[in-house]
Amino acid sequence: MLDFLAKGGILVIPILLCSVLALAIFVERVIRFAKMKARGAGLAQKTIDFMKEGKIQEIDQLLTESNSPMGRVLSKAIQVRDQDRETVESVITHSTEEEVRNLSTYLQALATVGNIAPLLGLLGTVMGMIKAFMVIQQMGGKVNAAVLAGGIWEAMLTTALGLAVALPTMVAHSYLLARVDNYEARIQEGAVAFMTAIFRR
Repeated sequence: MLDFLAKGGILVIPILLCSVLALAIFVERVIRFAKMKARGAGLAQKTIDFMKEGKIQEIDQLLTESNSPMGRVLSKAIQVRDQDRETVESVITHSTEEEVRNLSTYLQALATVGNIAPLLGLLGTVMGMIKAFMVIQQMGGKVNAAVLAGGIWEAMLTTALGLAVALPTMVAHSYLLARVDNYEARIQEGAVAFMTAIFRR
C-alpha cells in the first residue's frame, strides 16, 4: 500500500495529512456533542420547575453542574430575570450566538479540508502530467504506450486520493453542521419556555 501511494508523488503526503485532520475533527466533535446531549437533557424544564418553587440556589447549582450550552444560556438569563423582557431577550440571544460559535469550532477547518483535498489532488495530477511530457520531450517523442500510460495513471492517482478524502469530509461537515443547527434549535426552544415562565408570573 505504501509503495502504491508513493507512486502518487510528494502531494500524497499533504492529502493524507488532510484525511487525518478531518478524521480527528469529526471524532472530537461527535464525542463532544454526545456528552452535551446527555448533560443538557431536560435542563430547561427542571429550571422552570425550580423557579416555580422559588429554589434559586438549586437552579444555580443545577445549571453550573450541567456544564452544557443550555445551562450557560439559562444561567445568564437567570441573572437578569428581574429586568425587562427586552433585556432578557438580548442576553439570551447573545448567549445563544456565543454557544453556537463554540459548537461550530473546527467546522470551518473541516470545510477547508474538504475544499483543498481535491485541489491538491488536481495539482498532483498536473505536476505528474508535466513530468510525463518532459520525459516524452527528452526522448524525442519516441515513447511506447506502456511508458506513457504508466506515467498518466500515476499522475491521476493524486486526484483519486484527493476526491477520496474530500467526499467523506464534506459529508461529515454537513452532518456536524446539522447537529449544530439542532442544538441551536433546542437552546432557543428552552429559552422561549424559560421566558414564557418568568414573564407569566
